[in-house]
Amino acid sequence: MDDLKRMAVFAAVVQHGSMSGAARALGMSTSAVSQQVRKLERDGGVTLLHRSTRKLALTDAGQRYHAGCAAMWAAAEQARAELAASRDAPSGELRLSATVGFARHVAPALGALLAAHPALRLRLLVDDAPIDLINTRIDLAVRFGRLQDSTWAARRLGGMQWWLCAAPAWVATHGLPQHPDALLSQSWLGFAREGRGLVMDLHSPTGEPRALRVEPRIASNNQLSIQQMCEAGLGLALMGSMDVQEALQAGRLVRLLPDWSFGTLAIWAVTPQRDAQPAKVRMAIAALHRYFQQLPGAGYF
Repeated sequence: MDDLKRMAVFAAVVQHGSMSGAARALGMSTSAVSQQVRKLERDGGVTLLHRSTRKLALTDAGQRYHAGCAAMWAAAEQARAELAASRDAPSGELRLSATVGFARHVAPALGALLAAHPALRLRLLVDDAPIDLINTRIDLAVRFGRLQDSTWAARRLGGMQWWLCAAPAWVATHGLPQHPDALLSQSWLGFAREGRGLVMDLHSPTGEPRALRVEPRIASNNQLSIQQMCEAGLGLALMGSMDVQEALQAGRLVRLLPDWSFGTLAIWAVTPQRDAQPAKVRMAIAALHRYFQQLPGAGYF
């Protein structure tokens, strides 16, 4: 490392044409700069510079040695510039992890950011199962619900409500329920949780708590699949409010017991590091946050 430092000092001396000029550029004393050059000459056993009271001149050996030092200096400056660019402007590959259900929101959420910064590339990894951000080199993950304790950094992007939904065909057969207890014997669809069933903490229209536990007839680890089966009339399902807006407006689903609260689900941006986030991550998080603020069915619940 000392040799690299001395090479950088030597390159600066040649670039600025004097020991004093290099010293000012490097924030060193002139004597310290001169000492570094003398150590290079002593260790190499050659004279690199002809010194006079007015100017410095490279020897033949110094000229050849300077070519390598200048190349090293230029590479260091380029690396520094690229680091600053990563900090100040989004570029390179953004590796984003998202659930299957959220994948359809990626284009409208990040489309403007990608269009404005052609040097930014996106690699989207879609999986409902949690993945290790470090091993898969993920820059940013969109996660839902309660987060496990970890050293990762998390910022809340917003949230959505749980809505109880059924297909119009189901409603035509069973009618609109007036109380959750009327649904205990119905066929339910639910996210797969081995041995737990589907546990719901409800609140009545007057705020009274009510616990409801059912055993789903059909379970899946994919929320989008649950919605598709619900639309097909296979049973009742709790769905995220932002996920079912289109299906409700199109008449493929009906919201049941709208005066009851079935709880909320937080939405998070999770990153493997807390500090010194590159611009691509910072600006992607900001874009996601703006998207959730205007998305129907999402917000701070």
